[in-house]
Amino acid sequence: MSYDYDITVLGGGPGGYVAAIRAAQEGKKVCLVERSAVGGVCLNEGCIPTKTLIKTAGMYQGILHSMDFGIEGIDAAKAKVSMPKLQKRKQAVVNQLVGGVRGLLKANGVTLVEASASFVDRQTVLAGDKKITSEYFIVATGSKVFVPPFIGLDGKNNILTSKEALLLEDLPKTTAVIGGGVIGIEFAYFLNAIGGKVVVFELMDNILPMVDEEVSALVRRRLEKEGITFHTGASVKRVKDNKVFYEHKGAENSVSVDAVLMAVGRVPNTDGLEAEKIGVNFNKSAIAVDEVLRTNIENIYAIGDVNGKVMLAHTASHEGIAAVENICGKSVHIDYGKIPSCIYTEPEIACIGLTEKQAREKYANVKIGKFPMVANGKSLSAGDTDGMVKVIVDGELGEILGVHMYGNHVTEMISEISLGMTLEATIDEVIATIHPHPTVSEAIPEAFMAAYGRAIHFK
Repeated sequence: MSYDYDITVLGGGPGGYVAAIRAAQEGKKVCLVERSAVGGVCLNEGCIPTKTLIKTAGMYQGILHSMDFGIEGIDAAKAKVSMPKLQKRKQAVVNQLVGGVRGLLKANGVTLVEASASFVDRQTVLAGDKKITSEYFIVATGSKVFVPPFIGLDGKNNILTSKEALLLEDLPKTTAVIGGGVIGIEFAYFLNAIGGKVVVFELMDNILPMVDEEVSALVRRRLEKEGITFHTGASVKRVKDNKVFYEHKGAENSVSVDAVLMAVGRVPNTDGLEAEKIGVNFNKSAIAVDEVLRTNIENIYAIGDVNGKVMLAHTASHEGIAAVENICGKSVHIDYGKIPSCIYTEPEIACIGLTEKQAREKYANVKIGKFPMVANGKSLSAGDTDGMVKVIVDGELGEILGVHMYGNHVTEMISEISLGMTLEATIDEVIATIHPHPTVSEAIPEAFMAAYGRAIHFK
């Protein structure tokens, strides 16, 4: 049959637009359908705008503590964050990146259709009032905010999701953050750092459950020192008139605030797609895919948050490339155990692989190495020595099982470990790799040496 396009991508986020460009590079005739702004949640309502806000928070804190670095002449008491000006800068950053993506799509010959898409049959979608036929489809419709139905909402409440929190023109004096995962902790850090009071509620016993417990405890301790209150092991039952009612250890308590941020998580977004009607299988709310990212329908693939595997922008981009290459006849598989995660508080958090607890459940011989940032010269000169590098190693083979870091610049450093794990490097090879001095990255080989009792700069 003759189709309008070889490959049509539904959704223009970091998975979708990357897939479209990669498909065009393979010589395919490509269409990208996006109902909102290209760049998806990441560029418009997630990764990029939050980091822009957090940058301002860090600069503001730097001004408040400038005397510690020998700077005189600044009246820190007069310093404040202008939320309208910050919003203007944030939007400028977003607009530049979104414009860049649109330019890349055009330069690669991708047809952009700005409309909502729904499946008509296995070879056809309806985009607005236009029918598009395609040999292959890649679904990349992302995720949406999850608002838990088990939390009752009564009265008049100032309820925010991450989307509304990014648009604040006025800083709430007090904010309750429901959820101690990545989104909740980043917003808690930001709101607290620019002068708000924040209380975080987390159902689990620890915040940041993907991070090693020892490292997440350091993060909590630092944030508590900076003024954030945590209630872990707490079940929020309802919110009434900006009063949060929660249960902790069998007792019901309440906290009154000016705003409540729902940061419980995100769920795959298939609204209006009508994939079920053409027989696409689901795994709960996510589109089910096999090891090559193909659905049960041979010509339809699903990537990024919508397949529910790992909800990270860089995972979506990598899956987009893999899906296209698989359509083109290759056999590309993704190792989901070697995907790094980054959390942008100050200091930063980065992790990859197993936690210590997970490793001990799977391996008989596990060695742990730790190197504290207080023993790192670059961290000391930067004036922030909180944190550590913690490595988890298979004691038999020297295989890297996991690395969890808390400190300045660690989100840039985690790629070294990601590459090492991809290449199946042993810890001896990491140790033998010369790291420049003075850098925070010197803590990495020191932590691996510590796993065998050979750390040089810390005892």
